[in-house]
Amino acid sequence: MAAQVQGLVGILALVLFACMLSSDRRSAVPWRFIGGALLVQFVLALVIIRVPFVWAIIGLANRAVSAIERATLKGSAYMFGYTGGAPIPFVLKEGEAAPLVIAFQVLPLIIVFSALAALLWHWGILKAAVRGLSWALRRTLGVSGIVGLGGGTSLFLGVVEAPLVLRGWLERVSRAELFALMVLSMATISGALLVLYAQTIGKVVPDAVGHMISASLISLPAAILIARLMEPGDGTTPADLAETDLRYESSMDALVCGTMDGVQLFLAVIGIIIVVFALVALVDDGLSLLPLVAEDPLTLKRMFGWVFAPLMWAIGVPWSEAPTAGALMGTKAILNEYVAYLELAALPAGSLSPRALLITTYALCGVANLASVGLIVSTIGTLAPGRRADVAALGIRSWVAGNAATAMTGAMIGLVTPI
Repeated sequence: MAAQVQGLVGILALVLFACMLSSDRRSAVPWRFIGGALLVQFVLALVIIRVPFVWAIIGLANRAVSAIERATLKGSAYMFGYTGGAPIPFVLKEGEAAPLVIAFQVLPLIIVFSALAALLWHWGILKAAVRGLSWALRRTLGVSGIVGLGGGTSLFLGVVEAPLVLRGWLERVSRAELFALMVLSMATISGALLVLYAQTIGKVVPDAVGHMISASLISLPAAILIARLMEPGDGTTPADLAETDLRYESSMDALVCGTMDGVQLFLAVIGIIIVVFALVALVDDGLSLLPLVAEDPLTLKRMFGWVFAPLMWAIGVPWSEAPTAGALMGTKAILNEYVAYLELAALPAGSLSPRALLITTYALCGVANLASVGLIVSTIGTLAPGRRADVAALGIRSWVAGNAATAMTGAMIGLVTPI
């Protein structure tokens, strides 16, 4: 019970934090909307996690992803040989495992899933899913058509692709709606990244695909709530998928365009990982010149742990494990969420209890990092030049809101997960 109360304290703290950052503190606090959004999020978490039938349906995605992984490995093995998963042409030492080359065995999933997503969009399957999710958000939270559409697209498409669907409305949405669209992108992950992250942590988090899907779903009402508290106003802009700018001429065109988009994301992820690891190593080298703290050298990871430990404790992680979880959250928020998931997968066994591991997994599930701020600002600014000033002013605020939303999702999962 104490752990559940701890999570409630964290949720309340996040709501108050968002209210403090409101751009219009004189406006009345929408307590009824706050209660409704929290109730929607709690019911989603409860139904998904605690109802076996629903979890079984979501769990079917694990089989689909496993099939995609096997198929992708066929292509990567043909292209990259044993570094891509083909049989090793030499004898391993006794007890030595086959090498896992992330760039050639894991990241190609991005390309394949991106191509499949484009094909499903052209066939109308993804459009129907987005339309259904948009309708659900409008009916349950009373958001405008454009915000509902943004919620649907952010769950399936990336930070770059989602604005293409919304391009026709970006010049005419209100500032509050624009902010909500940015926060929705920050607090969720696209389908291609979902598959990648789930594959990365699959060995330490059972049914990782189902948890990734659940995390993005549960984060939608949290993102809308935090966005409305920080930028009051719900807007009235309608939206119709028939007006979208994201179109393909044929199935082959969809496959080619989706593949090219996936290749760009594939290269971007490789570049980000290389740069992030290099920068962390440089910072750690500099910190090693400072005096020891508690008989150990200072590192960026330790500092992240100290800074973010109170947040992770507030959302339900035991204090003894909060520095470890805080280090991961800091890596996600400042550097990159995939790097955080790589570190999560590499943690020694027992570093996090099962419940803390689940809370942390959900809290990390979003692209709200500093690099994403630049990406979303440049993307929307290019598509809607008239909103460049607005989106630039809202960039860092969307980063804060996105991290607050995923932290709230982690707290909700803690509330419905048995101790």
